[in-house]
Amino acid sequence: MHIGFSLPQYGAMSDQLDKLAGFARQAEELGADSLWVGDRVLAAVNPSVGYMGTDTIPWQLRTMLDPFVALSVAASVTERVLLGTSTLVAPWYSPLLLARSLTGVDVVSGGRLLPGLGTGWSPEEYQGVGVPWQERGARLDECLDVLEAVWTTEPVARHEGRHYAFPTAHIGPKPLQRPRPPIYLSGFAPASQRRAARRADGILPVAVPVRGSAFDPDTVINQPLRAVRRIAEAEGRDPAGIDAILRINPTTESTVPEIADIILRTGDETDVDHVFVDFVHLAGQGVDQALELLRQTMERSR
Repeated sequence: MHIGFSLPQYGAMSDQLDKLAGFARQAEELGADSLWVGDRVLAAVNPSVGYMGTDTIPWQLRTMLDPFVALSVAASVTERVLLGTSTLVAPWYSPLLLARSLTGVDVVSGGRLLPGLGTGWSPEEYQGVGVPWQERGARLDECLDVLEAVWTTEPVARHEGRHYAFPTAHIGPKPLQRPRPPIYLSGFAPASQRRAARRADGILPVAVPVRGSAFDPDTVINQPLRAVRRIAEAEGRDPAGIDAILRINPTTESTVPEIADIILRTGDETDVDHVFVDFVHLAGQGVDQALELLRQTMERSR
């Protein structure tokens, strides 16, 4: 089982961003297999859509370091860990600039990028970046087209679409991973399952440890992965080519044994071999506590 962790990018750790490089280096030394970032631009005071079914946005999401800054810092001080995004809200970005930023991380890290892309859940953030909320799905689809063109078409690439266009041009560098880095997408809702089946190399299911509620690997992982693979096969793709990376989102009440149990059961009851833990809500005292939680999680999960 490959086990990863979120970088100290937000939450209580956002007051200690000068420790990000040290966290990444020590996480690799402690045996972490991957390091991950999220993507937020604002936390609305009165959101029309709250976080995870609530009517508010938690304080931990009020401040967030730019994901590409965090990934670049981590890439510069590590040698082995994979560097993932779960998830970049792709419709916020010009796809051509997104391709450049992602390629840069892949190149400077020696080919360790795992890009996870999605549409997000906050209409106010779309308002803030000047992108229509109603166009999020179409823009994600076209972003995937642009990434494919930029990363895999040589010696020149071009794109002409509804929302974005660029002329025939030389665009470099190319990612070190060829033909391109593997792309991960959400795969739970029907529309996202269809997109992932057509376009993705894997999906990003999410487990939330809730006190008194047992983790169900079949509901969280197996069922959505089977659904995506069935659609992929119907589309003429090899279903075995689609995998999953499980994100574990502990709450403030979650414990390390509960997290370790999810990791172990994922290894025993699914064919998923990569998970990562986001400590944003659990590491309430900052980077040092996050490292201690990381160490304990690794010890209990091996």
